[in-house]
Amino acid sequence: MLSLIKIEWLKIKKYPAFWWMLVIVALTYPSINLMFLNVYEEISKGKEMGAIAKMLLGNPYAFPETWHSVAFFSSFFIVLPAILVIMLITNEYNYRTHRQNIIDGWSRQDFITSKLCDVLIISTIITIVYSIVAAGYGFYTDSKSFYRWAEQLEYIPLFFLQTFAQLTLAFLLGYLIKKAFIALGIYFFQYLIIENIGVSWFKYKVGNDLGRFLPFEISDRIVPPPAFIGNFGKDAKAGYEKAVAAVPEHVILTIILTAAIWIICYRVHKKRDL
Repeated sequence: MLSLIKIEWLKIKKYPAFWWMLVIVALTYPSINLMFLNVYEEISKGKEMGAIAKMLLGNPYAFPETWHSVAFFSSFFIVLPAILVIMLITNEYNYRTHRQNIIDGWSRQDFITSKLCDVLIISTIITIVYSIVAAGYGFYTDSKSFYRWAEQLEYIPLFFLQTFAQLTLAFLLGYLIKKAFIALGIYFFQYLIIENIGVSWFKYKVGNDLGRFLPFEISDRIVPPPAFIGNFGKDAKAGYEKAVAAVPEHVILTIILTAAIWIICYRVHKKRDL
């Protein structure tokens, strides 16, 4: 496993798209959170209204809430590393390197394990970027709350799991379809359109929450909206508390779905015509 990780890292770090993705993520994560921080600062300006806003909202970017807020808003851009994952797996088929690996002595299982390593490496790097951004905002917005930095650290592994799960779905599409353009199209269509329509349809037309079992929605709910969202009325508070209570269930569902996808990939590749 360790040798495969080293080999895949050598391949990834020579891939220009990886560095472009990393640069874009390093710019996007702080930017999207800066936008919401500016909104918060605008709301909390002034003496009377500002004091009321701060009392209701707290500071979503001070410790410990920064871990939660940054995780939630940064997750909007998980599509960026997903593009890279799809390109990495489809390139293996476009350039026939998957066959060359077998010729060089890899087993079929080694090939899938190497792709698993790719997803793990990218997920880890993305999580490190998120952690740096969250910590940076915590220091920037309210250094006096630093003593609370260790609270809510559970959002770091939750963000990692969410990232890994959704990149696994991206890998599955690239692996099954083998064509980057088509796989990307299906990925965006499912992620941005089908799931949003499905969740709304189940919620408002059918009257239940079966939309939570859609592939991306399962892991989306690992990181619920930030706590200040629950301060905008009774229904919002109830909705926030319900979302937080559902996190353990979605963690379990995410692990089951993600494990099932990799098991399926191992079994398919064992019989797949190379």
